[in-house]
Parts: sequence; C-alpha cells; structure tokens
Amino acid sequence: MLKNHFKIAFRNFGRNKLFTLINVIGLSIGISAALVIYLIVNYDFTFDKFHKDSDRIYRVVTNFTFEGQPSYNGGVSGPIPGAVKSQVTGVEESEPFFIMYTTDVNIPANKTPAKFKAQDDIIVTGKGYFNLFQYKWLAGSEKAALDEPNKVVLTSKQAERYFPGLPYDQMLGRTVVYDTIRTTVTGIVQTIKENTDFRFTDFISFSTTNTNKDLRARLSLNNWGGTSQERQLFVGLSPKTAPADIERQINDIFKKHDKPRPNSKGNTHTFHLQPLEEVHFDARYGTFGGRVADKTTLFELFAIAMFILLLGCINFINLTTAQGAQRSKEIGIRKTMGSSRKQLIAQFLSETFLITLIAVIISVTTAPVILKLFSGFVPDGVTADVFGQPAILLFLAGLIVVVSLFSGFYPALILSGYNPVAVLKGQSQSSDNKTRNSVLRKSLIVTQFVIAQFFIMATVLVSKQIYYAVHKDLGVKKDAIVIVNTNWKTRTANLNRIFINKLKAIPQIDMVSAGRDAPTSDDGHSTQATYRDGKKEVKMELGLKFGDENYIKVYHIKLLAGRNLQPGDSTKAFLINNTYAKIIGFNDPHDAVGKQIDDFNGDTPMKIIGVVSDFHQESLHAPIAPIAIITSTNINFNSTFHIALRSQTPSGDEWSQAIASIKRAYKEIYPHDDFDYHFFDETIARLYDQEQRTSTLLSWAMGLSVFISCMGLLGLAMYTTGLRRKEIGVRKVLGATVTQIVTLLSTELVMLVILAFIIVTPIAWWTMNKWMQNFADRTTISWWVFALSGGGMLLTAFLTLSFQTIKAAVANPVKSLRSE
Repeated sequence: MLKNHFKIAFRNFGRNKLFTLINVIGLSIGISAALVIYLIVNYDFTFDKFHKDSDRIYRVVTNFTFEGQPSYNGGVSGPIPGAVKSQVTGVEESEPFFIMYTTDVNIPANKTPAKFKAQDDIIVTGKGYFNLFQYKWLAGSEKAALDEPNKVVLTSKQAERYFPGLPYDQMLGRTVVYDTIRTTVTGIVQTIKENTDFRFTDFISFSTTNTNKDLRARLSLNNWGGTSQERQLFVGLSPKTAPADIERQINDIFKKHDKPRPNSKGNTHTFHLQPLEEVHFDARYGTFGGRVADKTTLFELFAIAMFILLLGCINFINLTTAQGAQRSKEIGIRKTMGSSRKQLIAQFLSETFLITLIAVIISVTTAPVILKLFSGFVPDGVTADVFGQPAILLFLAGLIVVVSLFSGFYPALILSGYNPVAVLKGQSQSSDNKTRNSVLRKSLIVTQFVIAQFFIMATVLVSKQIYYAVHKDLGVKKDAIVIVNTNWKTRTANLNRIFINKLKAIPQIDMVSAGRDAPTSDDGHSTQATYRDGKKEVKMELGLKFGDENYIKVYHIKLLAGRNLQPGDSTKAFLINNTYAKIIGFNDPHDAVGKQIDDFNGDTPMKIIGVVSDFHQESLHAPIAPIAIITSTNINFNSTFHIALRSQTPSGDEWSQAIASIKRAYKEIYPHDDFDYHFFDETIARLYDQEQRTSTLLSWAMGLSVFISCMGLLGLAMYTTGLRRKEIGVRKVLGATVTQIVTLLSTELVMLVILAFIIVTPIAWWTMNKWMQNFADRTTISWWVFALSGGGMLLTAFLTLSFQTIKAAVANPVKSLRSE
C-alpha cells in the first residue's frame, strides 16, 4: 500500500512539475531557515550542560547600587572565597580562580625556548576546580596535581602546543614560565569538546600565591572592598540547599568585615548566586572574556524561522487546495472503486511527506553554505554536522512529521471529502469556485503578506535608526582620529614622553593627546562626587574621561566656560560637562567655574576650572550623563594616544603614510610589543554591532518572505488564469481589452495585499516603537517608511501577477474556445 502511495505521488509530481517545484522551494527555504537557526539556538542553550550536578553549581557575583543606580560585576572581593570555604554551611565544594590576562608564556626547552605572547586563557586555581567541572585526566594525578605551589595543569591542546610531538606522560615535569612565575607541569586534561564558557588552557596552583608576592598582591586577598572580574568564585551546593540561604550567609560575613562608611549612605554592596546555566546569557556579569549570548535574540531568531517556515506551509496549503479541481475526477473514481476517505488522506499525506523529505534533503545540503554565508553572525562553534549530532537528526525527523501534518492534513481533508457522484458529473467546477473564494484561502494569503510586509517595515526602520546613530553629531569630531594603546606591562612615563615626541615630528599628524578611552566608547569609568553649597547637597555617580590639555582639542569638544586642563591639575581640578553643571544648579556654565566638588573618588576635593559642551559618552542607547574630564599622573590613565591626522588630499595616501610612521615610532620604543591601532569612527560603528546584525537578519528574512509569498502568488495566478481560460476567451471575443482582463484577474489578489498592509501597519508601528525605546536618542518613525514598504510590496505583487495575467490576456481566444 505504501509503495503504491509513493508511486502515485511521483506520477502526480511529474504531471504538475511547476507547482511541485514551487512547493519544494517554499518548504526548502523555510526548513533551511529553521535548521540553521536551530543549530544556533541549540548551540547556545547547551553550554555547560554536561557538568555533573550542573543544577547545583552557582557563581558568586556582586551587585552594587550607587545613589540608586545598579551596577554589576561577575567577580568577588579577594577574601570572600576563603570565607565561603571556612564559614559558610551548605556548600559541598567551592573554588575560586583568578584569570591572568595577557600573560607572556616561556617554555625554556633546550637551546630554543618557545615563547607565546599575551596569552589569555590562564587561571590560578585549586584542585576543587576539577571537582566542580568535568575534565578527563590524560596524565598526572587529579588529587595531587595542584596541591603545592608552582604547579600547572594543561589541557591536551595547549600541551601539544607547548611540547609538540611529546607523549602526555613525558610532558610531566617540564617547565613553563608565566611572566615571572616558574611552574612544573603535573597534569594533562582532555580539552573540553562540548560547548562551554570554561575555555581555560593553563591551571596554575592557587597555593603559588604563598610564594609569589606579585601574584598575591594582584589577588588582593585581604581587600574586602575591592571587586574585580578577574577574581571568580564558583560553589557547588549540597542537595536541597537553598541558594538564598547561601547568599544570606555570605552577605552577613561581608557586613562584619566591611563596615559601611559615612559617605556611603544610600549605596549597597551585596553578593548573589548566579546559576551556572545563566552564565552564558547574562551580559550584566559577563563570562570570562568570551561571547555572551542574548536569549531575546535567540527567541527572535526562532520566531523568524517559524514565520518563514509558516510561509512555505501556507504556500503548500493554498496551491494544493487550488489544484483540487484537477484531481477531482481521480478522487471520484477512487471512491467509486472502493477507496475509503482514510486511504485518500493517507495518499495525500504521503505526497506531502515526500515533498517535505525532498525539502529537508535540500536544506541539509545547503546548511553548510548558509552557515558560511552568515559567518559574521553565526557563533564560531556552530557546525552543520548532521550525522555527528543525534539531536539534529531528531529535530529534522520531528520537523518532517510536523510540516507534513501541518501542510498536508487540511488539503487532504478537503480533497478526500469530494462527492464522487458530483465530480463524475463534471460539477467540481462549482465546488472549486467555492474553495477559490473561501475565507480560509484569502486569510492565508493575507497572513503571508502580513508577515512579508512586517519584515519590510522592520528592516527599513532598523536601518533608519542605525544610519541615524552612526551619522548623528555626537558632540565630538569623529573622522581622521587614530587611537593607539600601549602594553600595560611595558609602558613607562618616560617611554610615553618619547613616543609623543616622535609622533609630533610626523608631518601628517596635526595633534596628539595622551589619556585613556575616547569620549565615546564602551570603556566607562566613574566615581562618587558630592556638590554642597550650604543649602543643598547633590551626591551622585560622576563619569570620568582621562586626557591631557590636548584631549578636548583633538576631539573638538567645545569649551563653554573657564579654561582648559593643565598638567598640574591632576589632583585638584577638572572639567565638567554642561549636563553636570545643570544638575548641580547652574544653567549658565560660567557660574559653575570655580566651584568645588567634594568627596571625589572618596574624600578628595576638586575644583571646576571649566565647562565643556555635552557629548555622547556611550552609544545612543544611553542618555548623556554627567561627566568630568581629568588629567592623571597614573600611567594607566595616560597611555592611550589619541592622534588627529591632517586633512588628506583627494588622491593622496597621507593617512597610510602616517600609520606607517606611527608604527615605526612605536616599534622603536616598544620593539617586543604588537602594534595595534584603530580609527575613532570605527569604534563608534562597533557600538552598534548588535543592531547591524539585527538589520542583516531582517534583510534576509524580508527577502525570503517576499520571495516565498510572491512564488505562492504566482502559483495561484497561474492556477486562476488556467481555470478561467475560457472565460477570458469569451471576454476577448466580446471586446474586452488586455488592460481590462489584467485588472479583472489581478484585482482580488491585489486587494488582499492592500488588506494585509492595513492590518500590519499598526502592528509594525507598535513593535518598532517598543524596539526604539532601547535608545535614549532615536530617529522618528516616519509615515513614509510604511508608505514605502506598502507601495513596494504592492508593486512587487502586481509585477508578479502581471507575469501570468498579461500572458493569459494576450492569448489567442480561439485556442480556449475551440472545444465549445
């Protein structure tokens, strides 16, 4: 029976090649989108699920509030891990680790020691780390590998990199030097193959802090108030232990050792337990330098995939039911010969199953190409290894069943319900006319174009906002500014001065400033500050930008009142922006000059020497905040160089020459450091990477949805014109023009597109208005966006219909009326 169903199905496909092709293409596009997005979503949602008792593993994170403003940090203060291990009950296992960023690694092997510069995935930890997280040991003892100072455990991939060609057991006892820390290899663990945020490759014993003063100082083991993302603490709770109870114990311990200060009224510092499964998704606390996934984006991806798949299914339903009249006699004969309705439904479902199966095979074949095409959007670890991942096979099997039933069940129900007596008498035409004008079919067509037009409107509005954000006047000069960072390990004040002097001698450079981050960036600094005038007190978090006297000149930040910074102002005076001047009560910036700000960065009084115009310190997601510009003697706050280039001639390469000269000067002073630079306007553009990815995704969704909808519209137009072929012939004989016939054939479907526009416009406006709320400064949702989107969709639909309706309208009526 099944063989017979498939044989009939293939015969039907051969008789209706074009409709079958449209159905296969529509479903292939939808299934491809679903498969690729499933790969992305499944990749992110499987992070660190493989650890034993992962539901009882938590990270201890820190929450702050400063004058009611929340702040978050994924790390803890230095003494907390020791206190948790010795004083907190209900914790089965706890282990801190300290992340050593940009560490130089030296392998002193034989005469040619290998060197690896600026390595990041290195941590200092204890044996409890390997009790919490699952690693397979290849060499060494799990219990003794990290029990003494100056020991290190390596992952297999890193071990092979350090000691190529050696068996793992022969690597034990070898020496690895991390900056100034000399260690001995005591263990090799298998590099984790599963999806994980724990990408660490070198594990130095925590007890090394007892023998290395520099390392101990960096860990700040006695500083209760200092918090750093470098100091992480994970705990494994005992069964049935409530996380809230552990949080209470940790916070009680902290309060005993870090008493509130008089000037910290209204501020809070508390600890929270973050489940392991949330680490990969919570941008507030971050991971360990790796990618943080956004659940909202993943759900949006899932919704887009479902919409595109729905479009393909709608096409199938519309075209299959529209073809019903052509198969009505076949159905009538089958029923007369004894076929039951169940058998007919099985026949039609088997046809749907075959089309879906073909679409799935095409999707699996094209998935690697799609992933490569979207390589900038897809995470690095996502692969289309279908047969190597059983979960993907299960997903595809489920998709085949769901799509087959969703797409095929309704058409099968309709077609199998034909009355055999009526269809054999040739009365299927009236039945088909009812179907063709049914509310369901029209609703499905409207649904298709609602989805397509929504994507068009969303794409245009997102692109409009991105253009506005990138090109808006931020209050600073954006072009022709190069930013160069020096290595924190090798920088000195003397070398910085030499570097500046060399830069000033380059003819293509107009001006140089030494400071920290650019005026607009994602590297923010802030501190508490209080203004008192005897009547009121304004206490708040004040943003900080570090730069010398050329900082505001390089970026063309306008000085509204007072004077510019001078080298001697570092500990007693600063500039503020106009927003802060207004907050502390001065609408005229000149009135703020000379006033004193108390409790700056703790207890330092600072004098306002000037007020500058407002500029955006972050992306347009955030409003302009109160900020101070300060010069500093701290080497870490004046070792970023902001270089303004002179104007470039239209056909010149002055900027390329300037970059080459800057690099030469840098390598002369820092010969062992890598030269790294970027343009300021590129930094601004990177602030909107997420929006750029959203725009790209929407553009593809728009293109696919419009393409699928127009394919379905073309199929229905072909069917409709074929069904009304004799009617068109009669009308032409009676004098109807081509224009009249095209209008007749197109009006109904075009009106459905217009109805879809009316329905989708308020939905798109509301949705995009909610999305725009994420921006403190945003563009307007202009009426022309909707008019352009609707007009473009209407024109596209009309052109699609015209392809078939004009062909039908100009056909010779003699051919269609020959049998009459």
